[in-house]
Amino acid sequence: MKLLLLSILIAATVQAEDFQDKLQKLLIEARPGQVIEIPEGKFNINKQLNLMVDGVTIKGKGIDKSILSFKGQKQGAEGFSVTANNVTFEDFTVQDMKGDGIKITRSQGITIRRMKVEWTNGPDVTNGGYGLYPVMCKDVLIEDSIVSGASDAGIYVGQSKNIIIRNNEAFHNVAGIEVENSIDADVYDNYVHDNTGGILVFDMPDLTIYGEKSRVFRNRLYHNNLSNFAPSTNSVGDVPAGTGLMVTANRFVEVFENDFSQNKTSHIILVSYMITGRDIDDENYNPFPEGIFIYNNTYSEGGFDPEGGSSEISRDLIEVLRDSLPLPFPDIIYDGSFNTDILENGKIPKHLRICIKDKASFINLDAFSRDSSPSTDLIPFNCELEKLPEISIL
Repeated sequence: MKLLLLSILIAATVQAEDFQDKLQKLLIEARPGQVIEIPEGKFNINKQLNLMVDGVTIKGKGIDKSILSFKGQKQGAEGFSVTANNVTFEDFTVQDMKGDGIKITRSQGITIRRMKVEWTNGPDVTNGGYGLYPVMCKDVLIEDSIVSGASDAGIYVGQSKNIIIRNNEAFHNVAGIEVENSIDADVYDNYVHDNTGGILVFDMPDLTIYGEKSRVFRNRLYHNNLSNFAPSTNSVGDVPAGTGLMVTANRFVEVFENDFSQNKTSHIILVSYMITGRDIDDENYNPFPEGIFIYNNTYSEGGFDPEGGSSEISRDLIEVLRDSLPLPFPDIIYDGSFNTDILENGKIPKHLRICIKDKASFINLDAFSRDSSPSTDLIPFNCELEKLPEISIL
């Protein structure tokens, strides 16, 4: 019996290695327009898979039918590393990568649909940072996919242009969905729950482009109360557990028709990069949130148990706020920052204002004033901005 079992295990191992080698060979020898099929079954992969050929589709038999497991990964950091244009991933699962799930770099025309990326051990600091990870790309569509367990962001699009992220589910990540230093993004109809922070729209210094013009709408952001398990030195380590949506130093962001519920710190947080306490060496970087328009959202049961992130400054800030503010925290928290260099006759130009047209509780912390005087008055923010255009990908 033991010899029979050993034979079966050896045969299974050889079969898995044969599949892995065949798949990598197909990726290397692929031609534009080719469809590479992942058959039904679960296959163990122990090294990173690379694609450098344009116009290739990688397609499985179904999101829970074709599974690539990288649990025993020995070579490379990513599951898939892609440097090619007009690439499509659809209908299969990748799990337990040593690093990121699917990383796509400097590419144009990316479609990811009906994919699952997961770390099966649940939230853990040892998990890879990103699930779906296009960076420095153009024309990115991510839809109908599921991501869980990422120690940074489940769905992350960075330094990219012309982006649609829709109809996805993200849970048990530090950030469910993150759009960072990107231009022209539509993030909508996603179910984002049980992360540390639901959706992040960030702009960071020292990157290739600066972020602006994102629309976040019709998303369900529920119960994003997971303790922050990112390394404390990562920027996402600053995100307080219990954050629905966080906008940091981004411009022209439109937030509307979202449903926020049971996010225990605050449903929406608007802050400048300066709140992190980190130095800024990028002389062209604008650290302030500007041109933010929030309207027609719904809010329920938030701010009931505020908690900091994994970084010390985040924990300290929430502790200070807990000592100074009553519970529950307001639906919308704004740090009060603005760029004094842009004032016209002592006022912020109309197109750069923060405008809120919601029935929501609110506080302006006025955190950077010498004579700090937090205010819950929404009247100064009762304004409207020109709406952003819809993103399309041809």
